[in-house]
Amino acid sequence: MNASTSGWINGFIGMLIFSGSLPATRVAVMDFDPLFLTVARAAIAGFVAVAVLLILSQKRPQREDATSLLITAFGVVVGFPLFTALALQHITAAHSIVFIALLPLMTALFGVMRAGEKPKAAFWVFSCLGSALVAGFALLNSGVGDLRGDLYMIIAIIVCGMGYAEGAKLSRKLGGWQVICWALAISLPLMAIVAFVLLPSNFSNISTPAWIGLTYVSLFSMLIGFVFWYRGLAQGGIATVGQLQLLQPFFGLMLAALLLNESVSVLMFATCALVIVCVVCAKKVA
Repeated sequence: MNASTSGWINGFIGMLIFSGSLPATRVAVMDFDPLFLTVARAAIAGFVAVAVLLILSQKRPQREDATSLLITAFGVVVGFPLFTALALQHITAAHSIVFIALLPLMTALFGVMRAGEKPKAAFWVFSCLGSALVAGFALLNSGVGDLRGDLYMIIAIIVCGMGYAEGAKLSRKLGGWQVICWALAISLPLMAIVAFVLLPSNFSNISTPAWIGLTYVSLFSMLIGFVFWYRGLAQGGIATVGQLQLLQPFFGLMLAALLLNESVSVLMFATCALVIVCVVCAKKVA
């Protein structure tokens, strides 16, 4: 199997794992405080990441890599989990997944800014059109939750795109799985302390589905998914394998419908489809 094919397979597995993140978070925040969920999932994944780094005797990143690791950690270890958890207190998982359709474009935008490229005017036209579609959907469906949830999701997409782009750039130097492991490792002390402080006084009211949701977002969304995702990007190319993110909203919507019995409207699918068209066009002309 050549590197390109292996990259697509690994990227597809990573995308599938990420597709379950929002439905799992939706289940978890029914019983866990969003802030505790954020730090707990990062702490659990951080302990596992540190163990992997020690067992495999990985060299420490160089000092000049510290800034990129901190940006990656802020985006994918803290920012995205926190703001999605806050959002899912106000909106359904199916509603939030529509915003994920903007993630490939946001990742590309931060990639452009970090690389110093100058996209054509058409790129910004498609970018603004896609954003307008999502904003229009949020306004038309504000009754599903409220605008606070939509605002949290927008912030989550921005910081996640930043973390994806920074992590993808750094993975060329450190390696794919090493980037997420080191990002989790440097976040671990703070995350573990805050998790201990916010530890619920009583766990008897925590349901089994909430525990399953916490386990999923801790091990799969926070760590295992990135192992496949960053490996796929490294093997098959960031620009090409990154296109697989465009499938994530559809898989996420199906999971929300199957596992949470949430309604998935025609408008949701139509919005996802139109946003994906905008993202594809924007990337082609970038």
